[in-house]
Amino acid sequence: MKRSKVIFTVLFMALSLLIVGGCQSTKTDQEADKNQEQKKQILMASTIGPIDAGIVPALEDAYEQKTGVRVRHVGAGTSAALELGKSGTFDLVLVHAKTLEEKFVADGFGTERIDFMYNDFVIVGPSEDPAGIKGEKSALTALKKIKDSKTPFISRGDKSGTNVKELELWEAAGIKPSGNWYQIYKLGASGNAPTLLYTDEQKAYTVMDRATYITNKDKIKSKVLVENDELLLNYITLIPVNQAKFPKIDAESTKAFIQWLVSEEGQKIVKEFGKDKYGEPLFFPNSPAGKKL
Repeated sequence: MKRSKVIFTVLFMALSLLIVGGCQSTKTDQEADKNQEQKKQILMASTIGPIDAGIVPALEDAYEQKTGVRVRHVGAGTSAALELGKSGTFDLVLVHAKTLEEKFVADGFGTERIDFMYNDFVIVGPSEDPAGIKGEKSALTALKKIKDSKTPFISRGDKSGTNVKELELWEAAGIKPSGNWYQIYKLGASGNAPTLLYTDEQKAYTVMDRATYITNKDKIKSKVLVENDELLLNYITLIPVNQAKFPKIDAESTKAFIQWLVSEEGQKIVKEFGKDKYGEPLFFPNSPAGKKL
């Protein structure tokens, strides 16, 4: 009897341990699944301007708080950001140069261009305005005056979206800028903010996105001299990287992120961003849902 009782006790304890262990294992698996979900990460190559303005981190944080999915970015000029997209390391790109975007998609690196947000470019220069462009309605006429006056003009010169827009404007004006007055900023690839600060130091002119000017205007003496020309609109686009070309990217999570960005919820963040700090928005919604806000 004693032997039977001992065997029964041992079996009971073993069974109990199995049950507890099974419960713990199930709990551990659930926690692992939850942690794995939380560790999901989307990688985005983004043009620098929206990063410097703060809207990219704001959107990333809002999405992570909502879903637990992290979005991380690397900043580069649009041309460089598209090259990063071609590496197969990134899930999507955020860029603003239509001709380069279309080639990226046509070459099979991206699946489609998705309208996201916009702002505009302005022509900034010294308050003394030696070229006499202040209040000019035509950006092209303003550039001709700058060229004719031989007043220093600073270019990023890095094939960024801002540089591409600037070169498109010169071409539309029928001008091939050259000479001592036309200066390539050697650190232009570092972004719009450093380029604007350098332009201010040199008392020169440049083409700059409005968000960069607004977020840095307290640091400079340069003023917006030409604005509101339709040619100066700055459209910012999302492009998912093509999973057919790069099977390891997370197309599913990327699609969900993009759907949120272009939804009413994401577009409201775009619409309101900057108002509290600067008294005006830095960007405007441009998705179908955003245009209805």
